[in-house]
Amino acid sequence: MEETIITVIRKTATAVGCTAVLLTAAAACGTVQNLTAGQKVDHAVDRLGEQKSLAFQLDLDADADAINALAAEDGSDESLPPEAAKFISALRVDVSVKSRKKLADSGEKDLIGTSVKITGTGGVLAEYRVIGDFMYYRSNMKAVGEAMGVPMPSADDLPPSQKEFKKLLEGDWVKVDIKELEWKSTGGASKGTADSGDVDAKTQKKALDAVRAVIGREVQFRTKGGADGTEHVIATGNFRDLITGVVDKLRPLQDDLPAGAELPTAKDLKDAPDKKVAVDFTLKNGDLWQIRTDLAVLSDSPGKTKLPLVLKFSEAGDVSAPSGATEFPVDKVPGGSPLGRAFVGGGF
Repeated sequence: MEETIITVIRKTATAVGCTAVLLTAAAACGTVQNLTAGQKVDHAVDRLGEQKSLAFQLDLDADADAINALAAEDGSDESLPPEAAKFISALRVDVSVKSRKKLADSGEKDLIGTSVKITGTGGVLAEYRVIGDFMYYRSNMKAVGEAMGVPMPSADDLPPSQKEFKKLLEGDWVKVDIKELEWKSTGGASKGTADSGDVDAKTQKKALDAVRAVIGREVQFRTKGGADGTEHVIATGNFRDLITGVVDKLRPLQDDLPAGAELPTAKDLKDAPDKKVAVDFTLKNGDLWQIRTDLAVLSDSPGKTKLPLVLKFSEAGDVSAPSGATEFPVDKVPGGSPLGRAFVGGGF
């Protein structure tokens, strides 16, 4: 049962990750200047970059029954446990960022605060924020363990040598000094933080330039009417051709990408679904409000069950340092753990 849950979550996360990358690339590249529909998406994305505050929410618009049905259609040897389907259906990722400058012109030093929050059936499963010199982190280890079928230790089970982890297991906020952690992660070598923002910006531009031709060649755009200032732009392309073309263009930049951003292997690309996928960009009065696509078309299922992935945009709310956070010793942060990856900026 545990293997089934982990396999389903892994497949779902992979599909979500690949699709999110393609959505971002398609929206941000500005590749189809000869197409009015593509221009509308380009302009809407540009308007997002003009803001100083932005939030987006990523989740599956499907209930547990739909996920169970899709798993059954996909020919799984073992039925998906009800708690697993419920857990997947409730997963949501919220990202918020605030800057002193327009986001399009912002570097790391311009950011006031950023936050990433993952929620599920048990409420907040994990969250981290970057405010000033500190990274703040909390997680609901019990809820994650129950969903994954893996028992988590309680705070009372910790040996004295690991007392620092008590706050984490209890779901409280902890914080770590970012510069000290970076120093530790590089073995005491300087990372040149003064130039890190410029390097990141250059790498991002190279990546966008690399995929521009692929998106322009592989994606077709069309408009679909709406009401009350709402308009839909539909982008359609073959998933395998699109992701293969993008990865081939990005592979020469592998050394410039952030640590942990491993590109799919040739075998992974060969196994990618050879299917057409459609992405619906919803514009309201010219602003990008929502991106939606059906992940079910990428499965092996011949059925009609849908698994919509939805990305919604809005203005960021409060992004501030949580009160009462306990400082976590840098030398106690385990390398390769979710805590370590969050603290060094690699996500969960």
